Amino acid sequence: MAAGARAPEPRVLVCLGALLAGWVAAGLEAIVIGEVHENVTLYCGNISGPRGLVTWYRNSSEPAFLLSSNSSLPPASPRFSLVNPSSLHIEALSLQDEGNYTCQEILNVTRWFHVWLQVASGPYQIEVNISATGRLPNGTLYAARGSQVDFSCSSSSWPPPMVEWWFQAWNSSGEPFGNNLTVSSFTLLLMSPSLQGNYTCLAMNMLSGRHQEVTTELLVYSPPPAAPQCWAEMSSESFMLQLTCRWDGGYPDANFLWTEEPGGVIMGKSKLGVETLNQSQLSDGKKFKCVGSHIVGPESGASCVVQIGGPSLLSEPLKTCFVGGNVTLTCQVSGAYPPAKILWLRNLTQPEVVIQPDSHYLITQNGQSSALTIRNCSQDLDEGYYVCRAENPVRVREVDIWLSVKVGNTFRRQDMGDVMVLVDSEEEEEEEEEEDAAEEEEEGSEREELPKERAKHNHIHRVTALVNGNIEQMGNGFQDLQDDSSDQQSDVVQEEDRPV
Repeated sequence: MAAGARAPEPRVLVCLGALLAGWVAAGLEAIVIGEVHENVTLYCGNISGPRGLVTWYRNSSEPAFLLSSNSSLPPASPRFSLVNPSSLHIEALSLQDEGNYTCQEILNVTRWFHVWLQVASGPYQIEVNISATGRLPNGTLYAARGSQVDFSCSSSSWPPPMVEWWFQAWNSSGEPFGNNLTVSSFTLLLMSPSLQGNYTCLAMNMLSGRHQEVTTELLVYSPPPAAPQCWAEMSSESFMLQLTCRWDGGYPDANFLWTEEPGGVIMGKSKLGVETLNQSQLSDGKKFKCVGSHIVGPESGASCVVQIGGPSLLSEPLKTCFVGGNVTLTCQVSGAYPPAKILWLRNLTQPEVVIQPDSHYLITQNGQSSALTIRNCSQDLDEGYYVCRAENPVRVREVDIWLSVKVGNTFRRQDMGDVMVLVDSEEEEEEEEEEDAAEEEEEGSEREELPKERAKHNHIHRVTALVNGNIEQMGNGFQDLQDDSSDQQSDVVQEEDRPV
């Protein structure tokens, strides 16, 4: 056929189509891959040098004319043009352009070249769905520990893409969860902290090699395993009440709300769970409630209650010490929450002077019980009032203790607050009575036994009254006790430590 020959008639194209189909089946065609919306060029053989008349056809049920180098034949579509000058250039590919193409060249002889055009699309619009999860304000997903989470990934692509899931834990390299050409979903049955990290869905078009991926961060949260704990204490910075609430063991940390009960008046919200209140907000017996809330539940949160109380004091109002001895003053605090601070003060004229431990004063404390031991009692320095003060942010309480310092040689324990009067045993008393009787017989009947017994027992009674703090009884016979102390000294046996 001459170079200027016209394109074959349709009946000729029918025969041509059958021939081309056989060549395509035999695999003699070249393969060109293009992408949707892109341009592609199909070459009419791999020949250099002069080219003859070129005509391009689209092979379907019947060959369809596309364009020719004969300028008198217009192209089937403006998207088709010749370049170089025998190659078919197609603009703005669509999926419908995929198929077999044939180039006919007439130069001395007629030659046929076949091209198989494959059109790839995507992947576009990758959609990742991870459920059941919650979403933080910044878009990060979270799941509850122990829950079941479903993962799925889809995209728009032709041909269908290969989908791959990758997981990368924090501070570790990524690892694949596997890939599949059709199934792009999986399920994790029991979420744990080790499954916290980044999940990546990778979709790849195996025809074009184009790929796209979406990475989603997934956190694994867990509520605290136990109930919250709350308490009250004095602030270290000032004389104020500090409420503290702890709900440990969860991730992330819980939020806390303090309210005054009853009524639910909000005292404060924070992540620390610490609120500081001044004395104007406090009263004896008032309750404060802490409600801890966690992002994964329980929905109503968990709570604990603190009830504050001011201190009450219990102490002996009167204590006695003998000169040179020791005495211990005690003070017991009850009802104080938070626990009270206990101080000892001296002297009514200077009640704010706090006693400091030294060689003369020993202060010990066990819980909410305090003891002040005064060593080597002196009548001039130590007799008088002592003040036990208990204070917490709720209130301050004080109690006065009067210490009497006496001169005497009665046997006593190391602590002069526990005075012991020693008396004879029954046998010794009988021997003494026999000796007294013999002595009376020798002296005549100048003395009677009854007055002696009364004098002896009156002496013991007065000393006992002194020990028990009975000032009235002590006062009635104290002068007599001093007057006849020397005469009655023989009535007190100093050989055994047996208190009455």
